[in-house]
Amino acid sequence: MAKPDPDRVLRQLPLAAGIMGSSLLLTNRWLTPELTNSQSRSDVLGVILSALLILTGLIWQRVQPRSPDTVTLIGSEGFELNPNLPDAVKTELAWASHILLTNTATRSLVVWYDGQILLRRGILAPKTDLQPGPILRRVLEKQQPIYLVSLPIYPGRVEFDYLPVNTQGVICQPIGDQGALILAAQSPRSYTRQDENWVEAIASKLADTLNRHAAELSQPVPTDQQTKTAEPA
Repeated sequence: MAKPDPDRVLRQLPLAAGIMGSSLLLTNRWLTPELTNSQSRSDVLGVILSALLILTGLIWQRVQPRSPDTVTLIGSEGFELNPNLPDAVKTELAWASHILLTNTATRSLVVWYDGQILLRRGILAPKTDLQPGPILRRVLEKQQPIYLVSLPIYPGRVEFDYLPVNTQGVICQPIGDQGALILAAQSPRSYTRQDENWVEAIASKLADTLNRHAAELSQPVPTDQQTKTAEPA
């Protein structure tokens, strides 16, 4: 569902006023049998003002930012955490995911590391496994994040079938060279530069924690053994 634009009337006001003013001037000219010099000068001034209003309205239609369309992500709300993780890693993942869900546009996230999903939280898709596609592989190879500002327009969106089907924006942030933090948003162009910096900092901290417990993470855990808990309010 598209989010209503609160500035729509404001942007259209100069355009409407300019059209109305020019129409009234034209009507007045037609209905006046004989024009005086002062009336002619007033008409010229009125035409200029009307033209400026129309021009302002047209410019505002192009340059004023509009709120991006927001959807309700399809899926069930939940919190799935690999039960075989060390307590320190569980605590770190729970903290990081909570921060991202409450302080950014993120509505669903996945932490994938060393070939296994460590955590899923937020609005969850039915699919519970992750096979890296071209985009995620590029993130790991280049060690650079990729921000897909409007996921529906990218052909590569098919690889994100482990996220809600109507996800609008995605950030793939590398966690070292073995994993990635995948964030899903419910509206396009919803992450700011500050959000991206925040995501990078959290991923860097996760990379340090996971690297220190690498030996304990070497054995993948079957998906059906993951712990499922209700998402806190």
